[in-house]
Amino acid sequence: MIGDAVLPASWGFGLLILFSIAWIALGLYWGRKAKGLDGYTLAGRNVGLALGSATAVATWVTSNTTMLAPLFALQLGIWGMLAYSTASIGLFLFAPMAERIRKLMPRGFTAGEFIRLRYGRGAYLVFVVISLFYALTWMVSLAMAGGTVLEALSGIPYLVGMSTVLLVCVIYTLFGGMFAVIGTDFIQSCIILVGVVILGVASLDALEWSTIYQTIEVERPALLEVMFPAALMAIFNNLLFGLGEIFHSNVWWSRAFAMREGVGRKAYVLGGILWLPIPVAAGFVALAAPALGVNVPRPDMVGPLVAATLLGKVGAVVIFVVVFASLASSVDSLLAATSDLITHDVIRPFLSDRSPERLRKVGSRVIIGLGVFTWLVCLPRIGTLATVLFFAGALVGSTIWPIAAGLYWRQVNPAGAMWAMILGSVTGLIGYVTIAWYVAALIGTTVSMVVLVATTVMRPRAFAWSRLAEGEEAAPA
Repeated sequence: MIGDAVLPASWGFGLLILFSIAWIALGLYWGRKAKGLDGYTLAGRNVGLALGSATAVATWVTSNTTMLAPLFALQLGIWGMLAYSTASIGLFLFAPMAERIRKLMPRGFTAGEFIRLRYGRGAYLVFVVISLFYALTWMVSLAMAGGTVLEALSGIPYLVGMSTVLLVCVIYTLFGGMFAVIGTDFIQSCIILVGVVILGVASLDALEWSTIYQTIEVERPALLEVMFPAALMAIFNNLLFGLGEIFHSNVWWSRAFAMREGVGRKAYVLGGILWLPIPVAAGFVALAAPALGVNVPRPDMVGPLVAATLLGKVGAVVIFVVVFASLASSVDSLLAATSDLITHDVIRPFLSDRSPERLRKVGSRVIIGLGVFTWLVCLPRIGTLATVLFFAGALVGSTIWPIAAGLYWRQVNPAGAMWAMILGSVTGLIGYVTIAWYVAALIGTTVSMVVLVATTVMRPRAFAWSRLAEGEEAAPA
């Protein structure tokens, strides 16, 4: 266990049981609306503005937000805190893309389907590998975070906390599909927003900013430097990582398909506005650590430990609830969206029976398989959240330009899009290993852009947008 738990174990287990029952009950309640394949996978393609905005906020406010934003602030200072907030730009920029996706592919299911129709099977295979690797990496980081923070706050063993979070999400996603995911996201987003406001106000009231500033100036002056090189690199890297995460991930594409026509743009803009101050507030809490003399055995635990130190058991309970809600809201989204991607893009071509009933059964089994796989990978603790998650930064960064250009630039060369993802991923991973994690997405995105633009300028290939709506495959690259 990390340090001394703030909450008695009985409190921790009580909260864990209470919210587990609540999420399962809410998921099953919302899931009653899931009729047919469209209802199960895409909530009937009729999600409105309130639910659409809430699911965007709740999905993006992961435990990584509440734990990595403080980590950034602790290691990189003010710029580090602001670096994580740049992830909101991904939501803002995806807003018009969501509207265009809904228009170009009114009956679409996945991001992989778009790549296959737009660029052919070569780029499609590369994209599916990247997307699945990222989705599984994100899910593993979430499960790790759940086990770690619940252990630190209440003494619940890592294995118990991690297993419970995964099991609860698998159960209600399995039976309720996207309706259950989006319905519970609405409740979870409200809890997260209220919890963060409580912690921010209480932290400001408990400790003056001047005290925090003076302590940092004496003990860790580099955190206040305007030209802190690592922090400046982290801003650009995190911005591009956030763009890549949202642009390519089927989590966000499935919501674009699920929202009714005309809702996507508004929902993502509103979601970005609501999400933007959350990492700033979470990061600010970490800056109080030196002034409070908080012992931080793991950098990604600084947020929960500072909140618990400032507010005692009340703060620990609030953090416990916020983290559990943010974990569930992201894990369920990943389970549903990744299951759709695997079922529709990987398994479906090999099925003789492709009826909606058969596909729904296959999707359910995939959800169970994803839960078991994640659980097995999380049994050992593998590094901090940053090292686990940002390993995928190079890969997702390499997809930004193929996705954005593919939606708006008719002449993109399909082979160029494929090689942009391959070379961007390879060079970004080299940067991750030889330089640092905070350059991986920056390098991957830059190389991908150069390759895609150069190949398209040299050999443009016209594309008929109608192929996306008709489902006709693009010519092989």
